[in-house]
Amino acid sequence: MTLFDDSAPVSPGPRRPSRAVVAGIWTLSAALVVLLILTFLPTGYVIQRPGPVYNTLGSAPGPDGEEVPLITVQGAETYPTEGALDLLTVQVVGSRQRTPSWFELATAWFDRTRAVLPIEVVFPTDQTVEQRQSENAALMVDSQQEATAAALSELGYDVSPQLRVYSVVEDSAADGVLREDDVILAADGEQVTDVASLREIVDASEGTPVDLTILRDGGTRSLALVPQQEGEDPDAPWLIGVTLMSDYDFPVDVEIQLDNVGGPSAGMMFALGIIDVLTPGELNGGERVAGSGTITAQGIVGPIGGVRQKLWGAVGDGASYFLAAEANCPEIVGHVPDGLHVFAVEDLDDAMRALDAVATGGDLDALPTCDT
Repeated sequence: MTLFDDSAPVSPGPRRPSRAVVAGIWTLSAALVVLLILTFLPTGYVIQRPGPVYNTLGSAPGPDGEEVPLITVQGAETYPTEGALDLLTVQVVGSRQRTPSWFELATAWFDRTRAVLPIEVVFPTDQTVEQRQSENAALMVDSQQEATAAALSELGYDVSPQLRVYSVVEDSAADGVLREDDVILAADGEQVTDVASLREIVDASEGTPVDLTILRDGGTRSLALVPQQEGEDPDAPWLIGVTLMSDYDFPVDVEIQLDNVGGPSAGMMFALGIIDVLTPGELNGGERVAGSGTITAQGIVGPIGGVRQKLWGAVGDGASYFLAAEANCPEIVGHVPDGLHVFAVEDLDDAMRALDAVATGGDLDALPTCDT
């Protein structure tokens, strides 16, 4: 006889997790809570990234959304163009009302196309959003004027420059003396046609009265003001407290239409686009060339902000060549994307030489770059 044990086996109770597992769960939970908190905490930073790219030889959306030529010229013969002379922009992610999260910042820190900046660099505490937008719009208008003057001067036109008062700083030397839209013709008997010449005369006064000849309401008049020195530094410059813009009597009507873009950094590319439209052949040889830099009526190219992001913007839009202000080279060295040839330019003539080498298949290695 075989006996069978009909009693069922007793299953063990649920096992308790080990101390290591419990500690891991608490650590993960704490990390998630911290991450959630950091997501909503203000960071004090903003992110710069490549913005839209505009071909100065092409079109851009107008005020009503329809495509319009970015550069239109009347009063002179114009010529067909090919390829692109691209101007670059930078977009800012974040504002004082909504800063990027710490997660977004961490992502940007490891992204070569982006830059993390303290919010004060982009949005100063003493400047409202409206003031910043107004200033950038004014800088764009002034940039277009300077670019047109530089281009037409390069082509042999007389542009007849004048200095116009754009705004007067409250409680400054000019407050109550000068007005918006006054045209400054001379200072201490010397004709002034640009900001640099006026600044030199004012600074040389060392606080003694400066006699100005201005044009107001169609008539000339003489005024005197006493420059002020900013701060207590004895080497600080003497100032009269005005923002100036250059006015020109252009013999050719040049209209640049580009909405929702501010600042002066497109000046050089505007100038090159105008020259290309007004001269036979293709200035760029039909290639896609990008660039960024301010410009004066005398053709001097100045540095701009966000140049590394603009390099990536150029590559993203298919450019093989980039014209950079020589003063920006320290920021560019070691950060040039693969496949992009960056030329260093100090003035409009340098930019023209670089484009000529691109167009004719010249020796590109003989031109100044941000690596030499």
